Amino acid sequence: MADDNKKDEQELSEDEKLAAEWEAAMEESGDVEDADIVEESGSAEDEWAAAMAEAEATEQDNVQTAPMEEFDHGGPAQGNDMSPDLDVILDIPVTISMEVGNTQIPIRNLLQLNQGSVIELDRLAGEPLDVLVNGTLIAHGEVVMVNEKFGIRLTDVISPGERIKRLQK
Repeated sequence: MADDNKKDEQELSEDEKLAAEWEAAMEESGDVEDADIVEESGSAEDEWAAAMAEAEATEQDNVQTAPMEEFDHGGPAQGNDMSPDLDVILDIPVTISMEVGNTQIPIRNLLQLNQGSVIELDRLAGEPLDVLVNGTLIAHGEVVMVNEKFGIRLTDVISPGERIKRLQK
């Protein structure tokens, strides 16, 4: 038994020596308070909670309302400030196409098409055509003849709000 007590004292003294070395190292680095917190796990959680609360309070204190510039929602813009920018946009070319209708067929049937073949479309005869600008539907219309060339008379123009809704889909 005496030998066991001696071993325990020796082990404790080695553990105490190791703890003393760690404490000295922590003192040198200035983290003595952190070492005490690690030893007391309950207080470590309290310290974290306090630090998080302080950070949230600091973030809330730093929040400021940004001033918003008020825009006039009245009539058209006044002055010629917008004219140069608008001129650049007005000269951009766009592609206008008319869609009579469409359908889907298997590739096998597509390969069998030849001169004189008839393809059934999804629209009825006399139904208005779709007018597309750069692939976006903007209006419906009917075919007319203008100086021996085909033209289209617009019968229904899609509102800008409806165009935006269609683009979002």
